[in-house]
Amino acid sequence: MEITAEIKDLIKAAFQEDLNDIGDITTNATISPDTIVTATMNAREDGVIAGTLLSEAVFKIYDDKLEVILHVEDGDSVRAGHKILTVSGNAQNILSSERVALNFLTHLSGIATETARYVDAVKHTKAKILDTRKTLPAYRTIQKHAVKMGGGTNHRIGLYDMVLIKDNHIAAAGGITQALDTTKNIADVKIEIEVDTLEQLDEVIAHGGADIVLLDNMPPADLSTAVERIQGKIISEASGGVNMDTVVGIAETGVDLISIGALTHSVKVFDIGLDIE
Repeated sequence: MEITAEIKDLIKAAFQEDLNDIGDITTNATISPDTIVTATMNAREDGVIAGTLLSEAVFKIYDDKLEVILHVEDGDSVRAGHKILTVSGNAQNILSSERVALNFLTHLSGIATETARYVDAVKHTKAKILDTRKTLPAYRTIQKHAVKMGGGTNHRIGLYDMVLIKDNHIAAAGGITQALDTTKNIADVKIEIEVDTLEQLDEVIAHGGADIVLLDNMPPADLSTAVERIQGKIISEASGGVNMDTVVGIAETGVDLISIGALTHSVKVFDIGLDIE
């Protein structure tokens, strides 16, 4: 992960939210300003880590004299008790910045861990696990990075890098054919269209203007039929109602892609603790 200017601004905004212009009144009241310590972040469960460089950047932005040692890299699998990061230096500054560092690291590692579960569940099929645009505002870049660290694949980054014609676009355009007709001449981007029924799929196939078809909320039987009708002419993507109980059945229908909004919008954080040695 590259620590871009945008990510640095996100870190600074997190500090402003946590410290305001006053600072950590508890730490400043209880710990001498010249106290030096070493603290370690350890995993408290098994999973996949993401956000190590981001956490390092948090500590270094707060105090560039802090020494940070990373013991794992993004994408590494860890077991409970595994050492992730060691930070040494001014105790006040470590404690004042630890929560921001942990918030990023636990959230992104939660995404990576959950993504890895889905990827592992469908590894016997050709299906790839994708994320969506259902991300926290300003977190999209780092959340999609975490998906990749878990073995997933990124869908479009935003509204600007791919055409995705959804039900409201179809309704406003006057129909599937009309919507595809108006987008077929857009250069250098993939064109995807969402369908809810097999009849709509037939119209998309007949038109020939789509690169990818999003089969939305279709049961496995319909997905299997859809894959048969597509015959490899269009990339197939399943979405809607995907969870650990349904993903294998969806993947075994033969679809190429499975997109899961829950990877980013409702994932459980990964349990990591920081303790002073």
